[in-house]
Amino acid sequence: MPPPRRPGRARLADRLAHLHGDEAPRPLLDAAENAQFRAVRRFGAAGAILMAIAALGAGAQPVLQNPITGLRVLGLPARMPAVALTLGITGTVMVMLAWLMLGRFVIGNFVTHDAPRRLSRPQLDHTLLLWIAPLLVAPPMFSRDVYSYLAQSEIAARGLDPYALGPAQALGVDHVLARTVPNIWRATPAPYGPLFLWMGEGIASITGYNIVAGILLHRALAVAGVLMIIWALPRLARRCGVDPVIALWLGAANPLLIFHLVAGVHNEALMIGMMVVGVEVALKAIEGTAPLRGRALLLLLAGCMIIVLSATIKIPSILALGFVGMALARRWGRGFISMAAAAMLLAVLAAAGIAAASLASGLGFGWVNTLGTANAVRSWMSIPTLLGLGTGQVGVLLGLGDHTTAILNVTRPIAAVVAAIIVIRMLFATHAGRLHPVGALGVSLAAMVFLFPVVQPWYLLWALIPLAAWATRPVFRIPAIAISAIISVILMPNGGEYEPWVIVQAVFGVFLILGVLVAVLRRRPVWREALPVFHKPAPSA
Repeated sequence: MPPPRRPGRARLADRLAHLHGDEAPRPLLDAAENAQFRAVRRFGAAGAILMAIAALGAGAQPVLQNPITGLRVLGLPARMPAVALTLGITGTVMVMLAWLMLGRFVIGNFVTHDAPRRLSRPQLDHTLLLWIAPLLVAPPMFSRDVYSYLAQSEIAARGLDPYALGPAQALGVDHVLARTVPNIWRATPAPYGPLFLWMGEGIASITGYNIVAGILLHRALAVAGVLMIIWALPRLARRCGVDPVIALWLGAANPLLIFHLVAGVHNEALMIGMMVVGVEVALKAIEGTAPLRGRALLLLLAGCMIIVLSATIKIPSILALGFVGMALARRWGRGFISMAAAAMLLAVLAAAGIAAASLASGLGFGWVNTLGTANAVRSWMSIPTLLGLGTGQVGVLLGLGDHTTAILNVTRPIAAVVAAIIVIRMLFATHAGRLHPVGALGVSLAAMVFLFPVVQPWYLLWALIPLAAWATRPVFRIPAIAISAIISVILMPNGGEYEPWVIVQAVFGVFLILGVLVAVLRRRPVWREALPVFHKPAPSA
């Protein structure tokens, strides 16, 4: 008699559970490997320095108040766009390659994950600091969103409603803070939560119309979020039985994080950082052995409130509250009664936290009506949007007319329903104990990202960072590494478009520079193991 079929939800959870496995610690690198590691670290630092220099000409610089305009030396990259773009792309590729080569000292072989020795945590922290430091003082790169932050913060500082007025309407088209806002967002209300705009309002009150000072303070907020990720990620990894160094390498040292959260100054850094800190603090109480009272209860409430406040930066992180609730319900162990009790408790906390942030900031609840603002962008990385765009173009080629908008009105709701089903399945799998809350959260965020109407490259970090603390199998890590490496180098450093001939010149220069680097470095013994693709070992005697 064949065994009974398991429910579909259980089968899906069981398949996903195979992505995780406990990892044993490894001894530290030997002397030869340390020499190779230091060479790789310097290689990545050189790439970051090239990026910082290139940002003076190829970065997302302001239209007005550009501090390097007219300077002889610092203004030189801006007068040579092809050279600046070449340096920028070369730097990004160098950092990406250094990250891949660093993986040899973290997980060993990418296919087998066989690492006899492993990098230490201080070595990885020092490397991350070296790669980030040059970008802290460089102009923004890969995106102009920080200029929207500045304009929307000024609107709030004036006592106007940033959820009803765009920068052009509230400040004027010729205002210094509105001039550099991308055209698509000049008449668009703010899509961000009240806590973030409240922080931005404080920055606006300090810096006034000084764009450079405003960028630096917003970058300080992004760095604070990155530091939260660095604090929480290894702790979540230990909780899941994953090596903390591997989790940090895949999550915090990822080029996507360095390029888009630090260099690009995106508020995802704060959202993700607060989310993972809140999950760690809440799980410390839930998975501990102490009764849920006193200090443990305070930890639980504090962790949940941090998650709620992260959602008032950007709303997707509120999803983490559901998995914390399911973990709490599993600890109480009374089936649907415990789930209902946990849901009521967390709903009260969420309502209190959101109301407090909305009212204390003075911005009210208008942000709820602007959450879909970003849907105006048609992103090729979104599965439903890509299907809609592709089908619409087929209709144009067949002479049936352009029905892209109508098709998007069908594919996007269907994708939203599919994402909701996946999230619900992950919630019940967490309650049943088939998946750890961190892993189930990462899978759910991955479903949301790829089925979202709009997907930007840095959105991948929503899912990648929690999954880095839980998923260990090559079937996850190999695609995650490949996608991170490819996506991190495909955007233009200024977040916009260049003339085709400039891009052709830059790409030719990049291949020429990288070819020279490989030809020189492959002859040095310290690089022979770090660049195995380009080095053929001598035949044995």
